Amino acid sequence: MQRFDLATIPSTPWRNGGGATRELACWPPGAGMEAFDWRVSVATVVQAGPFSAFPGIDRHIMLLQGGGLHLQARDGSLQHALDELWQPFCFAGELALDCTLAGATSQDFNLMLRRGAWKGGIDIVRGSVQPGVSPAGLCMVLEGTWASEDAQGDAVFKPGQGLWWSASTPHASLAPRGTGTLAWLALNPV
Repeated sequence: MQRFDLATIPSTPWRNGGGATRELACWPPGAGMEAFDWRVSVATVVQAGPFSAFPGIDRHIMLLQGGGLHLQARDGSLQHALDELWQPFCFAGELALDCTLAGATSQDFNLMLRRGAWKGGIDIVRGSVQPGVSPAGLCMVLEGTWASEDAQGDAVFKPGQGLWWSASTPHASLAPRGTGTLAWLALNPV
């Protein structure tokens, strides 16, 4: 079980200058873009342009903040406005997509799964969850304060903070203090 804080993760600028990415978790650790089984990141998009192609990858994306994106396949097979907060959208990574910005910038949550190796998705939850019940996964607070009872006592999580895991080892339940919203990813090998 690994804890993370988005605010402390360095961003990696894109080669095309269109944005930057902060990697929250990758399996196996340190795997390059051609070798990962699953990867979770947050991207900040600052200019329109093509999306990178990832053949054999199922991509899930969700708007975190900003004006959002409009995604359009070059072959006309897909058009999608990613303009509502916390509404996951899935598409095939090999699809040649262009994006335009609906505002000045867009911050997006991304899950990439190697097709045929892993399955899962992004769920939005507002009640208690138990990290570690799936073979792999990640949870990140979107709003509110969440707390977990663990061996060291009360662990508190604020927006942009969370946990990820790579083995099925149930952890103490995580629940909102009052109201809250959490991105929840339960990942399973195929």
